[in-house]
Amino acid sequence: MVDSPRNRKKQPDVVRQALLDCARKLALEHGLAAVSLQAVASAAGVTKGGLFHHFPNKQALIEAVFDGMMESLDREIDEELEKDKGGHGTFTRAYVRTLFADRALTNSPWSAQTMTVLADPYSKSLWHRWMNDRLVRHAETDVGMRLEIVRLAADGAWLAHVLRPDDHAASDDAVLLRELIKLTEG
Repeated sequence: MVDSPRNRKKQPDVVRQALLDCARKLALEHGLAAVSLQAVASAAGVTKGGLFHHFPNKQALIEAVFDGMMESLDREIDEELEKDKGGHGTFTRAYVRTLFADRALTNSPWSAQTMTVLADPYSKSLWHRWMNDRLVRHAETDVGMRLEIVRLAADGAWLAHVLRPDDHAASDDAVLLRELIKLTEG
């Protein structure tokens, strides 16, 4: 017997995470335009009212998805930082390696969010604040024009990857990654 919504044990954290996962999946598979409140609620198996309990509107839902993705990016970069030998360019190497690891994924969750960062003021502000905080945290190892150029080149490579038509040949990511990493080793 399937529990009815009335006698089902309430698990707000589980429901909230399911809504975020469904919104992320819809954005990844069909673009941000496909992320309607009804579509997310239906995909998560909750009512639209249940969704409103967690997110008052679509913008709040999108912001929560983006916040979660930023937390995930932080974890991935921290993992790369732990593997790095340290010294000059430590954060930049971790950042570049993380971006290129995501480029290798055909369905990277960042593909769907990239355009949001470019167009949405909240996402753009969060991205800039995140990057500035990281650069302040790694000021001992990651200041200088050369490292900024490497990060900008990695961002450009990522954007080119996102905007490239599916049938367009990719650049040799391994060579590009190797050259960018060389530039971080002052």
